[in-house]
Amino acid sequence: MLLLLSEVVTNAIAHSDSGRTPDGKVTVQITRMDATVQAEVTDAGSSTTTPAVRTPTLDDDGGRGLWLVDLLADEWGSQHDETGGTVWFRLGEHE
Repeated sequence: MLLLLSEVVTNAIAHSDSGRTPDGKVTVQITRMDATVQAEVTDAGSSTTTPAVRTPTLDDDGGRGLWLVDLLADEWGSQHDETGGTVWFRLGEHE
């Protein structure tokens, strides 16, 4: 959970308007739902980028955030509107 949350928050700061302004805001909400936990990271959105998974090469300095989310989360997605964007992911209980 902490690794994925760190990656998504880092992406919000690096790639959204929240990280481009001194008063930028990123909100984290974590919800437990029966056997799963859902994390949502909301930012100011971006007019230039949208969340997308890419496969990093061994030489890349970055680009692993959503790749890790896609690899490790049970489900994930994003939604965007004129007020900002949210990336969410769910993790289930694993034996």
